[in-house]
Amino acid sequence: MEFKSILIKDTTIEERKQIVKESLGNISASCDGCMARLSEMYDEYIEGKKEIRDINMEFNGHYLRGDMDKGERRSCPM
Repeated sequence: MEFKSILIKDTTIEERKQIVKESLGNISASCDGCMARLSEMYDEYIEGKKEIRDINMEFNGHYLRGDMDKGERRSCPM
């Protein structure tokens, strides 16, 4: 499905669910549950609380600064 806009103001909750699903691909991957946690990262977008770009910027900011909780880091062999 193609969307004109992925902004919260231009989409319904069902459309946002579909956008996340299509963007992430196979979210039932078996690599230590990494895809399941990744999909949860976008719950605030689906709920209409935060835009995708803001979620991605926050995630990348933590990664670049190296301040992610070490207990949450896991490698994905896939």
